[in-house]
Amino acid sequence: MAEFAEKVFVGADYSVLTDYISTETYHQHNPEAADGLDGFGAAAARWAEQGKNLVYKTVHRVIAEGEFVLTQSEGEFGVPVACYDLFRVADGKIVEHWDVVAPIPSELPHGNGLF
Repeated sequence: MAEFAEKVFVGADYSVLTDYISTETYHQHNPEAADGLDGFGAAAARWAEQGKNLVYKTVHRVIAEGEFVLTQSEGEFGVPVACYDLFRVADGKIVEHWDVVAPIPSELPHGNGLF
């Protein structure tokens, strides 16, 4: 999953998607994207048309337990954003995905940092 995050998220190499994501079962929980790789592709195309290109710059953490993997990343989606992507993996492939993309505030009420 760390390799997936670096190649696909940061490197934007979508030619390797099927190396990591199941072509048979891919449940998407983002309300703007349909299930399956075709659903993800259609949503990405719509976002690009709207000028909403999510660009991942840094993967800060990859945390796994059992069949679940969480990535914590930083990027841009018109403004600087924090990205939390949760995946369920089965038989070595991603079969389910949840995400939260939130603007990074200019100031934090503490000195702990966001990442």
